[in-house]
This record gives sequence, structure tokens and C-alpha cells, in this order.
Amino acid sequence: MNLFQTPFFLPWLYPKLVWRMPATEKKVYLTFDDGPVPGATDFVLETLKQYKAVATFFCIGDNVQKHPEVFAKILTTGHAIGNHTFNHLKGWKTPLQTYIENINKCEAILKSQHSNQPHTTENRLPITEHRLPATNYQLFRPPYGRITHSQISALKEKYKIIMWDVLTQDYRNSITPDVCIRGTIRATRSGSIVVFHDSYKAERNMMFALPRYLEFLNEKGYTFERL
Repeated sequence: MNLFQTPFFLPWLYPKLVWRMPATEKKVYLTFDDGPVPGATDFVLETLKQYKAVATFFCIGDNVQKHPEVFAKILTTGHAIGNHTFNHLKGWKTPLQTYIENINKCEAILKSQHSNQPHTTENRLPITEHRLPATNYQLFRPPYGRITHSQISALKEKYKIIMWDVLTQDYRNSITPDVCIRGTIRATRSGSIVVFHDSYKAERNMMFALPRYLEFLNEKGYTFERL
């Protein structure tokens, strides 16, 4: 089994979740989990800017609350945002009501910080549509990819639940940066939703792999889109 690619049977078992986008064009959907934090998120934003790429950031509410200035940079550079719970709860081990309340707490912080940002295109990336991320239809990604059927049922009317096609494994200390980039490139295809992490735990592998990944796919004619 490919360590970097989602097993084929999971989308079949969980068809209500989004695992991959339509593959009609050479597009890849970069996502970043667990931020925002100073340093790691700043590096990601600068690297994306260098390659004129846009992405989706699944933010932990507690980190947004602690680092509002970093979160503001995500918004003002034209990227999309998503909910990753308030403090990275594992769905399989969390009662339904507690899980929903934690997601709602994160959503309240995201909306509050979003509304505080000036609606300006200054310093944005040169993308087709200049706007702040919409809040009328939320994106949610379960931490660790762990979510129960009852949690899915409770969230599906309000949230589009985003999983992934490619997991970079950048957070694993047992994987070298070289293995991280080679495995991620091999697993990527048109329409892939790719998970990196803008976290301190993933910094070593992510900082090595991300610019090389962007450069490689850019040379192959891929573009990078928001969800």
C-alpha cells in the first residue's frame, strides 16, 4: 500500500466526504493543517507567493486565537480557510456533543477574525478572483482524519467535510525530507487534495518538500487551486 496515497476503499466506505476533486485539468489542491503558527505558516505563505499558488488552510481555533496576526496573513494573501476544531480533537475518542461544540468554538473564532480583516486586495496574489474566504458554506477537516458516522451525520448539512488524496507524511520524524518529497510527488495526480502541515512538528520535512514540490509540479504544467 502506498503510504502517501489514500487507500482506494476509504472513499467507498465514506462517500459523503470529499477525497479528491474532478481531474479534468492539471490542477492540485494544496491544503495545510494545524496552524497558524509563527515561522511555519509564514514560510508556507512566502513559498506559495513565490510560485503564485493558492491553498486552503485548515486552522486550529486555539492557534488562530493565539496568533491572529499570522491568521490575518492567510486571509489577506487570498487563501481559503477551513475549520480543524478548536484544539485538534480526535473524533473517534470524543463524544458527539463535545465534538460539535469544539467545532462551533473554532468557527466562532474564524468568523470573528475574518470580520476584523479589511476587504482589500492590497498585497494579494495575482489570482483571478480577489475576495476573502466565504463563510456561508464551511469547510471542515477532522484532525487525524478520524471521524465517526454520527459526527458526519451531524455536520454534513452545514459543512463540506474535506479529506485528502495525498498525505505528505511531513509530520513523521521517522521519514526523511527526501523520502517525504519523493513519496508525495509519486502519489500526486490531477485533482489531488494534498495535505501538508504548517506546524512546528512538520517543519523539517515541510520546509524541504514544499518548495521542491511546487517547483516540480509547476514545471509539469500543474496549477494550484483553493477548495
